[in-house]
Amino acid sequence: MATQIKNSFDRESLLKVGKGALIAATGAAALYILDWAGTIEIGPLTPLIAAVVPILVNAVREWMKGE
Repeated sequence: MATQIKNSFDRESLLKVGKGALIAATGAAALYILDWAGTIEIGPLTPLIAAVVPILVNAVREWMKGE
């Protein structure tokens, strides 16, 4: 791995800044989506969605695992 140089925007520094920006943007986007999702009226489908979403989340998590 490259060494980070003090007082310089070298490649390593820029990668770290970029990763931090992605993490911050992901959090902001998640809050925006959750705020919007709270306005959706799903009525009688609530139990179905409450059952399906955790299953899908677990399926994606397991799909991402591995070597």
